[in-house]
Amino acid sequence: MPSTTTAPSAETKVRKKGRRARLILIVLVLALVAGVGFGAYWSISTVRASFPQTTGSLQLKGLTGGPVEVKRDDYGVPQVYADNDTDLFMAQGFVQAQDRFWEMDVRRHVTSGRLSEMFGKDQVETDAFLRTLGWRRVAQREYDTKLSPQTKKYLQAYAAGVNAYLEGKGPKDISVEYAALDFVHDYKVEKWTPVDSVAWLKAMAWDLRGNMQDEIDRSLMTSRLTPKQIKDLYPPYPTATHRPIVDGGSVSKVTGKYDPNREPGAGGGTGSTVQQATQGAQTQLARLSESLDKIPAFLGANGSGIGSNSWVVSGAYTTTGMPLLANDPHLAPMMPSLWYQMGLHCRTVSVTCGFDVAGYTFSGMPGVVIGHNQDISWGFTNLGADVTDLYLEKIAPGGTYLYDNQQKALATREEVIKVAGGKSKTITVRETNNGPLVSDRDDELEKVGKKAPVATSAPDRGEGYAVALKWTALEPGKSMDAVFELDRAKDFKSFRAAAKDFEVPSQNMIYADTKGNIGYQAPGRIPVRAKGYDGSVPAPGWDSKYNWKPAPIPFDQLPYEFNPKRGYIVTANQAVVDEKKYPYLLTRDWGYGTRSQRINDLIESKIKDGGKVSTEDMQKMQMDNSSEIAALLTPALLKIDVPDPSVREAQKLLEGWDYTQEPDSGAAAYFNAVWRNVLKLAFGNKLPKELRVEGECLNVRPPDSSGPVDDLNGLVRECGQRAADSAQPDGGDRWSEVVRRIFNDEKNEWWQTPKSRLDPATKTRDQLLARAMKDARWELTAKLGKDVSTWSWGQLHQLILKNQTLGTDGPGIVRFLLNRGPWNLGGGEAAVNATGWNAGGGDYSVTWVPSMRMVVNLKDFDKSKWINLTGASGHAYSAHYSDQTGKWARGEQLDWSFSARAVGASTVDTLTLKP
Repeated sequence: MPSTTTAPSAETKVRKKGRRARLILIVLVLALVAGVGFGAYWSISTVRASFPQTTGSLQLKGLTGGPVEVKRDDYGVPQVYADNDTDLFMAQGFVQAQDRFWEMDVRRHVTSGRLSEMFGKDQVETDAFLRTLGWRRVAQREYDTKLSPQTKKYLQAYAAGVNAYLEGKGPKDISVEYAALDFVHDYKVEKWTPVDSVAWLKAMAWDLRGNMQDEIDRSLMTSRLTPKQIKDLYPPYPTATHRPIVDGGSVSKVTGKYDPNREPGAGGGTGSTVQQATQGAQTQLARLSESLDKIPAFLGANGSGIGSNSWVVSGAYTTTGMPLLANDPHLAPMMPSLWYQMGLHCRTVSVTCGFDVAGYTFSGMPGVVIGHNQDISWGFTNLGADVTDLYLEKIAPGGTYLYDNQQKALATREEVIKVAGGKSKTITVRETNNGPLVSDRDDELEKVGKKAPVATSAPDRGEGYAVALKWTALEPGKSMDAVFELDRAKDFKSFRAAAKDFEVPSQNMIYADTKGNIGYQAPGRIPVRAKGYDGSVPAPGWDSKYNWKPAPIPFDQLPYEFNPKRGYIVTANQAVVDEKKYPYLLTRDWGYGTRSQRINDLIESKIKDGGKVSTEDMQKMQMDNSSEIAALLTPALLKIDVPDPSVREAQKLLEGWDYTQEPDSGAAAYFNAVWRNVLKLAFGNKLPKELRVEGECLNVRPPDSSGPVDDLNGLVRECGQRAADSAQPDGGDRWSEVVRRIFNDEKNEWWQTPKSRLDPATKTRDQLLARAMKDARWELTAKLGKDVSTWSWGQLHQLILKNQTLGTDGPGIVRFLLNRGPWNLGGGEAAVNATGWNAGGGDYSVTWVPSMRMVVNLKDFDKSKWINLTGASGHAYSAHYSDQTGKWARGEQLDWSFSARAVGASTVDTLTLKP
């Protein structure tokens, strides 16, 4: 790894030479192995042609002030210095394009539904779905009608910088991926536009959209589970044990009263219009779920509980006497990282140049998203507000739909999808008053089952109901304005003013300032639903009673806190408020607070009896690997009498275990295998095929059959249909809460399983646990070997960083060039060190990660710490492609220079951009 000293050390120079040598060797090996094709085509010059110039000077047409300096440290992280705002953002566009243009180009093709233009016919289905959602159309409307003139000026300057970089360059001069693409078909790089930047916020909002997958899953469960069983699998939030964010602090003045009749699933009980109609659209919802799996999840897999941690501690409880703020968003692992570290500095902060900010940005979008300026710091976690609803629509011949007993005309538009190497495809997008018909996007939609019950108040289903999506992000907003307002905010008042414009995605926003204040704000455009309906299952689109109210929850009635008496604020996707103390419904589908409560406990244990929290303590908390579910299950597992000596040998690994999931822990490996098998036996095998992992087949009894549970006759072969990273039960803290609530009920129906050809039926909890222990033993024997002393969690729980395009589906030799790993990791699902894996997918590999980590020191910004998942560069075999990953995996963080003095001391390369 490169040194963090102010100039390249001898060791650094040796390592850089080593990298060059490895690059030459690898390319030569590829050429020898392949002989022709990619190996011969990708020469050393092709791989290195796109590496950016980082020293000397370049002319940048369009600059209006003096020269702009781009100072990079030993990890390639740029700090930009300019004399006016437009020069600053023009330089930001130029520098991000230098390092990450391929990533930027792919993103804009995603958001506009044009992936087929890059990657061919296999992406047509995905493009059709994205065109139906219309992200790009909404972004254009935002730019035209909502954004301030100042924001437009910044976006235009950024686009000009990107295009200045692209001018005169051929594809291979921009990125090596274009060389690979050019080998398949002729691709022309287009100029960047301001709307390309705005549209990226729609992709971010999509992956953080709330409970849409839960809404689908609950509906699909009705084919096999009773309403009571479904309610068991979505228990209420455990307010008594897992503290909400706003806990005894202030909530803005609100009007209205809490509705005690607004129970989970309200409007969805047995015999209701909602539940019956939902059962009449089973197949459409299943196909919709399959379509969702195909959409590129740049932030995380559908249904895996994308989360994040952030917390802030008041100076009264820190070693510095000023606040400390930590943040680590949990998103999909990718190469390069979603985040790009950067500083944007006006040499003199003034009316014409108002920025002095550093932090994490998105490539392709100006400004800083998470970080700090000279006065305040802020962080984000996903609030998880329910901002989507699915509506069942009764479509009639002739292009109409039923609404309040009247036929309304569908709005339609045609979209032409251009396909690289093939013929264009034209699709028709249809919309009701509730939104686009997302169920139109699969040619293989089947007929709804003829026996599906439909209440008398619902229309005849005919050939089935269509499914429309209502989503707050499909209306133009001002979130792009909010980014620049945050970057310039000076105090809590201006921070809240910026938060008011951050409409989608709805995020928990934490705050600290250099005057010692800490705070929290829940922003977002969050809908108000009709009384008696909570959005937990699809609604009847033909009935206006299920419409959203015209206005969302007013901003001044959203929860916030300022300097709470307890002296700290923790947000980790738990409930924002105790719903019985708040009149509005934010969501029913919170994270269940396992991570947040652990962070609360760690802070309290540190500050009790006058203790103080340091920057190092904050970093250690971010790496906490403790498993709450292990603390519950392990004592019971150790009490089980295990006759099989091989299983008993594995059981002994749990003796004396402290429930921490370190990479070298054999106990953590065995426990997580047991946990996966507990979930599979108790719940997973009882779920409908649409939720189980694709390719996993079971002999099951048809839902409408009868007969003794132990009778192995009359079973049918049924195979799962869900992608591995979104299958259920995924093992997140919702499932921990499900198990906790039934754990002491040793004869609960969920512990009961039918016999198989190898195992007897289970009737009690301990019988099921014993079977899970046996299954886990033989599973790990196959994966890790017979000798349990050689087992380790890191061997199972590995991270491989993949380029999200050619690194996943490209030729093997291209994947070899672009991907990195594996790394053996600790942590796990629902741990603070949230290296997530999906228990339903049958694998322990890492599916989501702390995508970056930061700890901001409000006493001295130059003593803050940060780390990225990969590196600054998106260029394969750049020295900065993955140079932060090893430190990230070990929980280490880099010094974060901010002041001009500190940046100057850490600078190793300076590029001057001249007008």
